[in-house]
Amino acid sequence: MITKLICSILGKKKKDPTQPLILGPKQHGINPQLVSPNAVLVTKTLQDNGYKAFIVGGAVRDLLLGVKPKDFDIATNATPEQVKRLFRRALIIGKRFQIVHVMFGQDLLEITTFRGASSDGSPKDEHGRVLRDNTFGEQHEDAVRRDFTINAMYYDPAREIVLDYHGGIDDTRAKTLRIIGDPEARYREDPVRMLRIVRFAAKLGFTIDPATRAPIPVMAALIDNVPAARVFDEMLKLLMSGHALACLQQLRQEGLHHGLLPLLDVVLEQPLGEKFVTLALANTDVRVQQDKPVSPGFLFAALLWHQVLEKWSAYKTTGERPIPALHLAADDVVDAQTDKLALQRKIASDMRDIWAMQPRFERRVGKAPYKLLEHLRVRAGYDFLLLRCASGEIDSAIGEWWTAFMEGDGEQREKLLAQKTKLAAELAPVKKRPRRRGAAKTANPDGSGNNQHGGQ
Repeated sequence: MITKLICSILGKKKKDPTQPLILGPKQHGINPQLVSPNAVLVTKTLQDNGYKAFIVGGAVRDLLLGVKPKDFDIATNATPEQVKRLFRRALIIGKRFQIVHVMFGQDLLEITTFRGASSDGSPKDEHGRVLRDNTFGEQHEDAVRRDFTINAMYYDPAREIVLDYHGGIDDTRAKTLRIIGDPEARYREDPVRMLRIVRFAAKLGFTIDPATRAPIPVMAALIDNVPAARVFDEMLKLLMSGHALACLQQLRQEGLHHGLLPLLDVVLEQPLGEKFVTLALANTDVRVQQDKPVSPGFLFAALLWHQVLEKWSAYKTTGERPIPALHLAADDVVDAQTDKLALQRKIASDMRDIWAMQPRFERRVGKAPYKLLEHLRVRAGYDFLLLRCASGEIDSAIGEWWTAFMEGDGEQREKLLAQKTKLAAELAPVKKRPRRRGAAKTANPDGSGNNQHGGQ
């Protein structure tokens, strides 16, 4: 009563959390041409069958920023089984919360049912992380369950309206990241949210609300309790966001990098290591921004290379031969990271191949270069070599030679090999011929042996 009276006196109404702010086309300014036709088709199909359906999350945020989203997620009051019956290529996935993947050629759309209010009876681990929660609910409950205000808006492409329950439109315009609800409780429910907010801050150039940021340094250790596969998925999104370098810098700033990429701090504090990693991430960012493919194996091979170098050197000092020493070093680094990040087998295999090729680039005589060209991953290995040259780790002449060799025709390649062979021969130390034992003795002028004393 008192609250209502004060609000009436001040001419303000207390906002009903079940009622969203509704923005029309002129208010939100979304360009319909940026919306995926498949997303429009999915929402229309659900609506035509009597269900509510909206584009939701990051896609709405990007549309408000005037950016064409790469992914479109749909939220509906239809259950996963009801959704699956409406689409030919649909698959229900997920254990913690079931969702539906609908495929249109190579285009994948994720459809989630509105989630209900979090139940205290939901299974949790000893740290408070929710393990499983398949509770469905109303749209306003679903909005509360979303992590950040900028990701809790719903867009109906048919009516061209945006529904905003938590001030997401204002935060988007103010470029502010704010968590919905109590920050500490939300991070405890799902510690991966701390990684997500770093990714959004770096990718979007947004600032993190002080209250949202405050618990992160204290609660960072909770990420250790998250399944390694989930952490890896989030790290991959972070590194392939097109803003990988900014993301890693933000991770360090928020104290979240410990345990994710062990010894990364040590690498970034070494001049060569910092330059190498910076170049690798910068190249990756450019490729992502140009919509070119990026190899996760190449990216992780670059991030972990200086750890391999350190261990490789250690093994060689114990007397191990160079190539076996390199393989042992690679095994150590990959095994350590697999435990922490659940590196997929394909990615680990690509990393090993890239590392193992590096000594082979040093051999530029005979048939060795031709054999290396037959390697399936030679292009990745060559690009890695160029990074090493650019960072100053090895002589840039090696990269220049391989560039000429790979781009040259048969005659040019043979000329390069001949020049290298000649140079190698000139630089090789001259070996003294050993004196033959029992060689003939030099004769004196009178014809007698130089060791004879002459007759008496």
